[in-house]
Amino acid sequence: MKTHAIDLQAKLASFEGHWQPRTVSEFNGHDVMVVKVQGEYSWHSHPDSDDFFLVLKGELHIDIEGQPTVMLKPGQLHVVPRGVRHRPRAAQEAHLLLIEPTGTPNSGDAATAAPRRVI
Repeated sequence: MKTHAIDLQAKLASFEGHWQPRTVSEFNGHDVMVVKVQGEYSWHSHPDSDDFFLVLKGELHIDIEGQPTVMLKPGQLHVVPRGVRHRPRAAQEAHLLLIEPTGTPNSGDAATAAPRRVI
């Protein structure tokens, strides 16, 4: 059993690149991940799980099909319900905390998803 604190800033500082989540912990069968984002991600949905976004740094816009865009600042979160098409985007680099069931492809499609990386 691990009994140390996880320093999210240190984890984020340990890698480069955008849209490549890194698992920093596991929680009840879910990956707790950090990711750096910038630009637009592709439109996608997750048929079997909700999509959890918590902004740690910067701003994130989440375009949601048929609904107004959600804008998040540091300390704000949004959960996109399963099956809803959405596109996250950030004009400047933003840092996020994500929580998803372990094995959930970040793109909604295993063929195009970023590989699971544990740091």
